[in-house]
Amino acid sequence: MSTNPLGVHALVFAGGTTPDDMSVIIDQTRDAGYDILELSLHDATSLDVADARTKLEAAGLGIVCSRGLAFAADVSSDDPEVVARGAKLLQDSLQITYDLGGTHFTGALYSALGKYGHQLSSAGRANVVATLKDLAVEAQAKGMTLGLEICNRYETNVINTAADALRLADDIGHDNVVIHLDTYHMNIEEDDLVRPVHLVGDRLGYVHIGENHRGYLGSGHLDFTAFFHALADIDYTGPITFESFSSAVVSPTLSNDLAIWRNLWNDGPALARHALAFMSAQIEAGHGA
Repeated sequence: MSTNPLGVHALVFAGGTTPDDMSVIIDQTRDAGYDILELSLHDATSLDVADARTKLEAAGLGIVCSRGLAFAADVSSDDPEVVARGAKLLQDSLQITYDLGGTHFTGALYSALGKYGHQLSSAGRANVVATLKDLAVEAQAKGMTLGLEICNRYETNVINTAADALRLADDIGHDNVVIHLDTYHMNIEEDDLVRPVHLVGDRLGYVHIGENHRGYLGSGHLDFTAFFHALADIDYTGPITFESFSSAVVSPTLSNDLAIWRNLWNDGPALARHALAFMSAQIEAGHGA
C-alpha cells in the first residue's frame, strides 16, 4: 500500500467552484479513491468555504489549495502597488486554505502565471523574497506549509528549475517553505526527472504528476519509472497529486492561463481512476514491493 497521500486536481472533474461544482468535485474525488483534493483558488469568489469544508469532512478528504498570481497583482513586479495587490491575494488565499481545513498552500506563489516579456529584475526578486517571508510567518502561525511550485519558462520568469527554487527558499529562510516538483514542468526545464529529486531531497514537500501533454498517464513519453524510483530514493512520504487538463472541462479563468486549447480526454472520473491505479503501481514498484 502507498505511504503517500494521493490527490487529484479539481479541474479533472469540474471547472468552477460554486457549491454545486464542489459537490460534484468532492463526490467524484472520493468515489475515485483519492485521499486529497487539490483546489485552485483562481475562482475563489464563487467558493462557499464553510459549505465546501463540511462536504470535504463528510467525504473524509484532505484539501490542498494552489494558485498563481495575475500580472496586475504580481509580487515579482517592480511596482509597489502591484506587489501589494499580489501580497493581499496570497494572504486571502492562505486564509481560505486554512478555513477549508488545509495545511498546504502551494503553486506559483511568487509571480503571475503567464509568459513574461522580460527577465526578472533584482528588485522584483527582492519583492518576492520579502513578500514570501511575511507569508511564511503568517503560515507558521497557522501551522501551515507553503509550497514553491517550479513552473516552466512560459508560465513564470522567477523559478524554472529545482536549483532556482532551492535558492529562493534559502533566501526566504523559513522551514515551512517547501519545494513542489511537477513532472510536466520538469520535462521542459530539467535535464532529467531524477537529479532534481535528489537535489531537493528532504526539502521536497509536494509533487504533481502530469504527462508531458497533461493527458492520460502513460500515454506520453515521460519516464515515470525513474521519477518514482527517485522519490523512493529520498524516502518521500508527502502528497502526490495527479494534475491533468482538457478542453472538456474549462475553468472560467485558469484554463486560458494554462493554454488548455485541446481535448486530451472527455471522461474525468475514468481518467482519475486510471491515474490513481497508475500512481499506486509506480509507488509500489519504486519501493521494490
